[in-house]
Amino acid sequence: MTSIPRNQWYVAAYGREIGQELFSRTICGESILFWRTKSGQVTAMSDRCVHRRFPLSQAPTRLVDDQVICGYHGFTYGADGGCVAVPGQTRVPRTARLKPYPVVEQDSFVWVWIGDADQADATTIPRAPYLDSPDYTTVSGLEPLAARFSLLVDNLLDLSHETYLHGGYIGTPEVAATPITTEVDDEAGIVYVSRHMDDAECPPFYAKSTGLTGRIARWQDIEYTPPCLYKLHSRIAPVGSVPNPDGSDPDAFHVEVVYAITPETEHSTHDFWAVARDFALDDQQVSDFLAENNRTVVLQDVTALDVLEKVITTEPEGYQELSVNIDTGGLAARRMLKRMVAGETVAS
Repeated sequence: MTSIPRNQWYVAAYGREIGQELFSRTICGESILFWRTKSGQVTAMSDRCVHRRFPLSQAPTRLVDDQVICGYHGFTYGADGGCVAVPGQTRVPRTARLKPYPVVEQDSFVWVWIGDADQADATTIPRAPYLDSPDYTTVSGLEPLAARFSLLVDNLLDLSHETYLHGGYIGTPEVAATPITTEVDDEAGIVYVSRHMDDAECPPFYAKSTGLTGRIARWQDIEYTPPCLYKLHSRIAPVGSVPNPDGSDPDAFHVEVVYAITPETEHSTHDFWAVARDFALDDQQVSDFLAENNRTVVLQDVTALDVLEKVITTEPEGYQELSVNIDTGGLAARRMLKRMVAGETVAS
């Protein structure tokens, strides 16, 4: 039985990844072909010719005037996935059509709907507007994860691991020592986890990017919208600094960390990450530092979760995990994901 919710929006790519050339990525076990039409719109369809299943992303397949010409036998498809030409005959079979996927480009991401296209509602896509806002500067990347997507969800909703796995980068003793608060909004479908540290060591990741020295107030406010989008609202400020009653926060530095957690298969994941900041907007050195250091942190997670995936797939049935207070956010997310899958199973 699948553990992946399917009637859902998932991030398939960054907008910058898709141009006027054929691009393929596997999402939830489905190989999908993308390209940007001459008008600038992203289109998505199955990456398999209807004739003999040849991958249309594979050379010598060509894109000519917004039409894909299969490199094996020449079946030709329009931007809507419909076949427009078949070699050796004038009649195009009625069933000669690639599966089209609803697609939305928003907040620097390209989102694709996996499942029943009739249920696709673009208004339900969670937002992260700072990723392409002029008020922020963003660095971002993508790493392959050879582990199921739920392991990354667990990882990101329990940031106490920063103290141990990411020491020297973003981890300090206070992260693991500070209790969390967890709230679940079942109606909106969001899990909130917060950890506010009023007097903490400033880790190198923030000291070198902000210039702050000494002790800091460090807030971590997580907002996870299953199945795909994770947002960490991070506030770094001198000790004793608090936002003004009107919400302004002139003494603080704000970093928005975003992960799009997209299943590739049941046991592999596309780990999209982005870091947006509201300070030093034009400082390329700060951008380079944050990009390099955050990628290092992401790769530390990848290494640990790849190992954990191997452990889980080889352990005997019936193993019982031990969960504690720091796991409340992750456990809430698991329940939401399980309900999503169960609801789709019942509906089908």
